[in-house]
Amino acid sequence: MADLKKKQVKKGLPLPWGLSWSWILAGIIILLIILFLILWAGHVFAAQKLAANEILSKVDEVVNAARDREAKIKVTIVDSQGRQEIREMLSYQKGSDRRLVKFTAPAEHKGIGFLSLPKELMYVYLPAYGRTRRIASHVRNTKFAGTDFTYEDMEAVRYSEKWTAELLREEAGQYVLELKPKEGTKSQYLRMVMWVREENFYPARTELYDQANRLYKILRLEKVEKIGPYWVSRQLIMEDLKEKRHTILELEEVKFDTGLADEFFSERFLMR
Repeated sequence: MADLKKKQVKKGLPLPWGLSWSWILAGIIILLIILFLILWAGHVFAAQKLAANEILSKVDEVVNAARDREAKIKVTIVDSQGRQEIREMLSYQKGSDRRLVKFTAPAEHKGIGFLSLPKELMYVYLPAYGRTRRIASHVRNTKFAGTDFTYEDMEAVRYSEKWTAELLREEAGQYVLELKPKEGTKSQYLRMVMWVREENFYPARTELYDQANRLYKILRLEKVEKIGPYWVSRQLIMEDLKEKRHTILELEEVKFDTGLADEFFSERFLMR
């Protein structure tokens, strides 16, 4: 009887389908490896997302580093036939959420202005009408005064407030980010692809895609230099690929930290 009990103990519990304990142990090990790989991949993906959004935040910090900025800008509009129209413009910005621009020449465009305020408030002023007009959300994709910059393009806002970033790759000393609107953000663009200089986190180029995911416009930030403690692009080019035209903004003069008051960024000053 004792020998029979020993044999039953050695034999152990019977397993279904002809499985052995060694097969089960191997299966458990494989399952644990797969689970580890899934968790590791998720961790890497989360880290990459975090890194991408950190890069975008650094872009905001560099571009909006000055407390305020005043600039005299030469505007060159080039149509599809290569014909040029030259204008002059003054631009004022405080922080990252207040901007006022106004044409000063030629005479037929003098006084036309644009104002961007926090909470997506934007206004345009046309001297011929003698009053300001608030820009509704459904016309934010309208081009400002015949340039290739829409009202949305000119809005004073941090990228990281409205867009979430993914790091696509690194190439030629630049980070390549894909930006997509955050939940609740309305934009004329389905997505953007931004090249960011690794040396200073200043953007070099941005591709803007329409809602059909077609490349619509390209913004190039050229002649980047450091003025005092601040990086700035002396030349911005917005190219409209659909209409085959572009607008060039050239900074002729720029001053930082002049002490612009919040009251300057108002409809009253826009009409002056």
